[in-house]
Amino acid sequence: MTHWTKDLISLEEAHTLDGLFQARVGRSPGRLAYQAYDRHDGVWWSLTWGEIGVQVARWRAAMTAEPGLEPGDRVAVLLRNCPEWIFYEQAALSLGLVVVPLYTDDRPDNLAFILEDAGAKVLLVQDAGRWQRLALALEAGPGSGSGSPFALRRVLILEARSPVREPAVSVEDWLGAAVDTTPATATNSASASISPSVEGTALWAGPGPAKPEDLATIVYTSGTTGRPKGVMLSHRNVLSDVAAALRVVDCYQEDVFLSFLPFSHTLERTAGYYLPMMAGAAVAFARSINQLGEDLQVVRPTVLIAVPRVFERVYARLQDQVKGRPAPVRLLFRLAITAGWRQFEHQQGRASWHPLLLLAPGLRRLVAGPVRARLGGRLRIAVSGGAPLSGEVARLFLGLGLPLLQGYGLTETSPVVSVNSLAANDPASVGQALPGVEVSLGERDELLVRGPIVMQGYWRQPEATEAILDAQGWLHTGDQARLDGRRITITGRIKDILVLSNGEKVPPVDLEQALCLDPLFEQALVVGEGWPALGALLVLNAERWPALARDYGLNPADPASLRDPRLLRDLLKQVRGVLATFPGHAKIRRLALTLEPWTVENGLLTPTLKVKRAEVMRSLAGLVEQLRAADA
Repeated sequence: MTHWTKDLISLEEAHTLDGLFQARVGRSPGRLAYQAYDRHDGVWWSLTWGEIGVQVARWRAAMTAEPGLEPGDRVAVLLRNCPEWIFYEQAALSLGLVVVPLYTDDRPDNLAFILEDAGAKVLLVQDAGRWQRLALALEAGPGSGSGSPFALRRVLILEARSPVREPAVSVEDWLGAAVDTTPATATNSASASISPSVEGTALWAGPGPAKPEDLATIVYTSGTTGRPKGVMLSHRNVLSDVAAALRVVDCYQEDVFLSFLPFSHTLERTAGYYLPMMAGAAVAFARSINQLGEDLQVVRPTVLIAVPRVFERVYARLQDQVKGRPAPVRLLFRLAITAGWRQFEHQQGRASWHPLLLLAPGLRRLVAGPVRARLGGRLRIAVSGGAPLSGEVARLFLGLGLPLLQGYGLTETSPVVSVNSLAANDPASVGQALPGVEVSLGERDELLVRGPIVMQGYWRQPEATEAILDAQGWLHTGDQARLDGRRITITGRIKDILVLSNGEKVPPVDLEQALCLDPLFEQALVVGEGWPALGALLVLNAERWPALARDYGLNPADPASLRDPRLLRDLLKQVRGVLATFPGHAKIRRLALTLEPWTVENGLLTPTLKVKRAEVMRSLAGLVEQLRAADA
């Protein structure tokens, strides 16, 4: 049985983000820090905190040797999650530099805009191919950013399999050059500032030049409309958020996080990188989303942080598998969830004792055991954030005894504002506001947030900053909420409310979430602003479509098959069944089908996988007009 122990680094001891790293290396040099998969050798390998400290010192020496870098300058990173992400960022932060994370699957033109707007001087990129695509976008000319398109002086290629040209250089050569050219007798060089620490670990002496209130990172919001804005977060912003979160959700040295959301996503960077660092826990880097199931089996994490779509996919897969089983198995599965949910509600003090509680432990072993085993068998906490979580999904996981906690936040709040705890878990809410964070309601019940986690503002956009941050320091989230003391329930998005021609108001996200729980529907967009009734654009599951088309005697390769009246009539019945519990005015009356998924590459999803509503409607204007005309 695991003996759980705490070893938290205090906010005061950490001081800055690089100070947090130094404190952890000094305190836990021999403990496991990170696990990663070697794609070349096909094996998992581990790094201790002491070994990480040595590597960061090497990267710091190379960065110090880069001419023209001063505290406050911006450096960017375009990597999948890996130890080198940590080496690069910690080296940069220790020199007072500002880190700009980029999404690896973002479009080159968008990345070029961010690099220009931030005025990044150094870029670390995964491979030469990614740099070549980005270089073409940069050469296409300056965008509308306020930085200089010529600010980028050095490009570091992590995986350079062939020689590269200036300003690019392989990381291996860059690190080697710094070692070769650093004079052994220098008194003010990078090597002179490196001193041996515990157990031979090499670290620089003393804190870096940054102060807690200094800018640490600029995180560009994905934005469902317009160009992204750079959110300015200080060292204090992020550290305050981490320290407050650890007062609500316990984290131990023995915990292992499985990291698969990108570090460019602020939730993963704060809760899956800095939080385990403050707690002394280990992090394993998943290979990819497609290999997540296998990685769960190998790593056997105790903590998992994900966006709702990940849990929704597991939900849909389980429902699909159960659907094909004999009736007694289906009945047992439903009974296990019902009994488990009743037990959860009873433990939370929201339900009285019931005879089903006698069955819950046995059903949990029989039904939930195999599900938990597929998630590694050791999962202690699963956190869902970044978007609303469906109540049906939460009920399934909690009914199976999986400890799922929903939280809420924004990039502008570092990002966590609230989160449920294991002892007080209300899945209909997003938990209580973190300690030290103030919440209030403004006009139209808009949630307002104030505290040390709130950003400094938007990079070089004072007007946009004033529009979201008022004179009293309240950040206007744009989300509608209900407050029960400090417990927050999100009720809608002010800008995402559809108003029908009869005056009824409908939050489309709730309907879209419910539709996407059906395995047949990969993506959904509900439309109907100013219409008599709602319509829906549905992206069908490409793997299921051929069989479905054949059932109707249709050619799956013929686009006209998607407009077959019989198919649309039956799918509309299916949709209405899915949405049976919604109010009458929220019913879908018309459908339009497509097989082309909405992706980051085609500009219809943000890098955080949020649907760009206006872009989808513009891209599928013909289908939208068909829905509108049919409902006129």
